[in-house]
Amino acid sequence: MAYNPPTIPPREPRMDNEPTPGTPYDSITEPDPPEPVATPDIGDFVLQIKEVADKLVRDGANRGDAKLLASAMKELRYCFKFFAKYRQQRKVTVFGSARTQPDHPAYKAAVEFSKRMAEAGYMVITGAAAGIMEAGHVGAGRDNSIGINILLPFEQSANPVIHGDPKLMNMRYFFTRKLMFIKESDAVVLFPGGFGTHDEAFESLTLIQTGKSHIFPVVLVDEPGGTYWKRWEAFIREDLLDRGYISPHDLALYKVTDSIDEAVHEVATFYRVYHSMRYVRGDLVLRLQRRLADEVVARINLEFADISGGPFVQTDMLSQEANEPALAHFPRLKFRFDRHHSGRLRQLIDFLNTHD
Repeated sequence: MAYNPPTIPPREPRMDNEPTPGTPYDSITEPDPPEPVATPDIGDFVLQIKEVADKLVRDGANRGDAKLLASAMKELRYCFKFFAKYRQQRKVTVFGSARTQPDHPAYKAAVEFSKRMAEAGYMVITGAAAGIMEAGHVGAGRDNSIGINILLPFEQSANPVIHGDPKLMNMRYFFTRKLMFIKESDAVVLFPGGFGTHDEAFESLTLIQTGKSHIFPVVLVDEPGGTYWKRWEAFIREDLLDRGYISPHDLALYKVTDSIDEAVHEVATFYRVYHSMRYVRGDLVLRLQRRLADEVVARINLEFADISGGPFVQTDMLSQEANEPALAHFPRLKFRFDRHHSGRLRQLIDFLNTHD
C-alpha cells in the first residue's frame, strides 16, 4: 500500500514578532536595536513588564495562566526586596534530606559546616524544613539563617530555628523558590538527600555549565567516612564522562568530600581573589579583590588562551558598570570568553585564587 503523507494545514501568519516554533528561549523577545543609545534603566524594564501583561489580555490568556504569572511575579518581587538588604553579605545555600535525624552523622556534619560558615561571615540559606535544613540553621544560628519554605498540599512547617523569623519566606512555586536559592547564593553545599537534593545538585551544575548562572562553588559533603556522594561521582565519571555526555573539564565544577575542613576551605578560598563576574558588550569581566601581577596575567594569556577570543586584559571599572557603584573599586580581568567551557572558567578562577 502506498504511503500517503498527512496533509499539513497552511501556516497562519505570525503577528507582532511572535517566535517561530523551535525558537531558542533567549530569542523569544522583541528584536533588540543594533546598539542601544543608553543602558536601559529600571523604568525601561518595568515598562516591558507592563507591555507583556497587556499582551496577556490581547492573547486571550486563560485565568490559570494569568494567575500563575501574577503569583510568581508577586513572590519574586517580595524576594528581591528582601534579599536587597543582604546583597553585600556572602551567603551559602545548604541542601539535604528533610528526613535526616539529629543523631545522624550527616546532620551533625551539616551543623558543624554551617557554624563554621557563619563564623566566616556567611549567612546560611536552607529550605527551612527539618533534617539537614534544620541542621544548617542550628549551626548558623537564627541571626545568620534565611529560610525559603515551600507551601505543600501536606503540612510542612518551618523548623524551630527560623519559625516566626522575618527572614523566613513561604513560596508557592518550586521554580521561583529554586531561582532564589541559586540567584542569591555564593555557594551551594549538598549533604545526602533524596530526589530534591539531586534535583538541586544537577540544576546548579547545569546552570553553571551552560552559562545561565554566575559561577559558584558546588560542594557535595558526605558524613565522615561516608560514600553517598562518592558513589554519585562514580556514576558521573563512568556513565556521563566515559560516554562523552560531559567533558573532562566539567569535573572542575564540583567537589566531593567527607571533610568539613575541606568543604569550608573550598567555599572560602573561591573568593580569595575572585569577587564576581559580569558580561559587558560580549566581554566577560571578572571583578578581583586585588590586582594581579603582570607575570600572572602573562601566564593566564598563555595557559587559558583556549577559552578566549582575544587577550586577557587587566583594567579598572568599565563605564557600562556605573550602575554598580559599590563594586567600582575592584580591579577587573576582561576577556572574550567563548561561553562553552565553564569547567575551564572554573579552573581559571582557581588559578587566580592561588597565583596572585
